[in-house]
Amino acid sequence: MKVAVIGGTGLIGSQVVKNLNAAGHQAVPHSHSTGVDVVSGQGLDAAVEGADVVVNTTNSPTFDADSLAFFQSSMDNLLASARKGGVGHIVVLSIVGVDRVPELDYYRAKVLQENILAAGPVPYSIVRATQFMEFMDDVLSWTTDGETVRLPATPIQPIAAKDVADAVAEVAVGTPLNGIRNIAGPETFTLDELGRMTLSRKGDNRSVVTDPTAGMFAVVRGDVLTDPHARLAPTRYEDWLS
Repeated sequence: MKVAVIGGTGLIGSQVVKNLNAAGHQAVPHSHSTGVDVVSGQGLDAAVEGADVVVNTTNSPTFDADSLAFFQSSMDNLLASARKGGVGHIVVLSIVGVDRVPELDYYRAKVLQENILAAGPVPYSIVRATQFMEFMDDVLSWTTDGETVRLPATPIQPIAAKDVADAVAEVAVGTPLNGIRNIAGPETFTLDELGRMTLSRKGDNRSVVTDPTAGMFAVVRGDVLTDPHARLAPTRYEDWLS
């Protein structure tokens, strides 16, 4: 298959390209660096023309309310280009539980992205993943004050980026789901517990204080960012840390 990977130079997209090419498909990465701008639409028509499948792993540059405009424009442009280019399947990467945290602007923006895709003219698949293991350092940095990190006890089910890329590549070359597939890591932790484990394994002397008001995930209620019924990836967090 010929696959256009929009956002194909990023954390997930670059690995999707690698996986697809290794499997004998023709996957081409597209991003700002290759002259493709999903917000303005520049370069999109040429990027997707003749592709059997388009994988979209682009992300908003911000997590605030501006992300709504990013996903509105980028999906409108992508669908228009895909229809003109004869694309038969669009795959978008999203987040497990994204429709259950309306308090977060970014999550509402991702729901908007999903809804635009589902209402569009091209067969589609949505792959929802849990929180990436690779983002844990960023999460710790958001609420660090000196030698203390404040984190809520929000349940999460971390997944390795490699496993996300594997799942996205698999869906890309399959029959369109016209729906959602959830993927998740094999273990569930509370975020404060995961923070302590991460710092300990890295020899970081910061201490974690459980604070239900701290950081982006403080507004999350219950276990909506986990899914015991998701397709479970193989990589355990402790092994990933090693």
